[in-house]
Amino acid sequence: MAEPSDVQHLMKQLIAGTSPEENRALLDALLSGQASSIFEKLHVEQKPTLRPVPTEVCGYRMRLDLHGASPPVWRRLELPGDLALPRLHDVIQAAMGWHDSHLHRFRTGNDHRSPYFITGFDLDEGDDGLLEDDIRLDQVVAADGDQLWYEYDFGDGWDHVLRVEAVLEEAPATVRCTGGRMACPPEDCGGLGGYEELAAWVRSGYDDAILPDAFDNPAHARDWLPINWHPDHFDIEETNAALAVAIAEPVAVSGELAELSEHLQRRGIRLLREALGRPLSHGPTEVSAREASRLTETYRIFLDVVGDGLALTSAGYLPPAVVEQFAERSGITRWWIGKANREDLTPPVATVRDTARMLGLVAVRKSRLTPTAAGARCRQDPRALWQHIVGRLPVSARKIDRHSGWMALAVAGSGVPAQEWRSEISELLFALGWRSGADRYSPPSAHSPTPDVLDQFAGAARTGWSVTGTDFAVAASARAVIRRG
Repeated sequence: MAEPSDVQHLMKQLIAGTSPEENRALLDALLSGQASSIFEKLHVEQKPTLRPVPTEVCGYRMRLDLHGASPPVWRRLELPGDLALPRLHDVIQAAMGWHDSHLHRFRTGNDHRSPYFITGFDLDEGDDGLLEDDIRLDQVVAADGDQLWYEYDFGDGWDHVLRVEAVLEEAPATVRCTGGRMACPPEDCGGLGGYEELAAWVRSGYDDAILPDAFDNPAHARDWLPINWHPDHFDIEETNAALAVAIAEPVAVSGELAELSEHLQRRGIRLLREALGRPLSHGPTEVSAREASRLTETYRIFLDVVGDGLALTSAGYLPPAVVEQFAERSGITRWWIGKANREDLTPPVATVRDTARMLGLVAVRKSRLTPTAAGARCRQDPRALWQHIVGRLPVSARKIDRHSGWMALAVAGSGVPAQEWRSEISELLFALGWRSGADRYSPPSAHSPTPDVLDQFAGAARTGWSVTGTDFAVAASARAVIRRG
């Protein structure tokens, strides 16, 4: 007999898709005390039947359809037979254009009661079954016409069907898309019904008369839609570029970052894996002497201004003359709108001081700011200072700041332009479960000490808040942290 906690789940599976007559038969069975055999039968049928692993790997040309969409939303893919289901999940997400923001499930038939494979998330929730991690594509399909079903976002209920169109004698060297039609629906649009309303509104030229009811006004709808989204758009080059990122092997990491990556992967979220799989994530982890000098310039100037130590004001701030001197030498004066002579009114100066303290370069002792032993030792040696800073990242003992720091290092190390760091960090933090505090749907701020240090490496003191572009020496510094043993 099923445990009480399982009954609701099992009943939903039993009732889904049944006719009134079948529901009546189920009720009669329950009233007659036959529920035990029904639940036992359901449990037995839940586990999929697998084919043996082939002795030789072949390939498949498969058509991926968003079930129920009209006009059809589809992709044609060439896949190796030894592709594991978690990687197939990545492929489907990238080929369609989903953002991997929800749970997923592979099953063997179109009926939601069909046998299915459990995910790492299901396993953590205590579910029993065949774990998708250990299953290959060629264990579930083999011949023309064979199908594998994939459900994404159990709320919106996006059902996909993968159908074998041809068996390829040789497995393709890489996953690729050879055709397709239509754009992926926007995430969280309400399923097929919501998608069809949005598509009709966009195709009409944004006619106010058919604005979907979910939106307050056309401006609200336009702000919510993905930039330049049109239901009829499909670009095969964009799709193959997304697939290349999705299937790239991530760089090896260890410690807390590896644990965070594993946590997300067990939930079927590939955002961090994609960042670690980008080509630049596999790049060098050393910088030249000239690059070390440029990267550490702001902190070397600060240490030089601090000298052997200086008295703080009664409020604990740097003296105005010291603020002015540092702001002038570091370049802050050239772009800061204020006088740059008070630390509490000059956040760029306060940020450098705060991060220098967190990095163990300076400390406050008896109302004096003095260099630490490491600060005194490294201030005239750019490479030693760079090594010290890299060795202290990510900074902060607070859990959210450490998580933000690891995400910042992964993003910067992958070569993402600096102006895009914080949006991607925020998205990764949201995936890890952090929220802004306003509500459970708002992503958290990406502000934390580690991105601030990377900003200083990238020259924020010289160029202002708007650090832009990819600085390859900053990326190498971030990689040096995430790939250290």
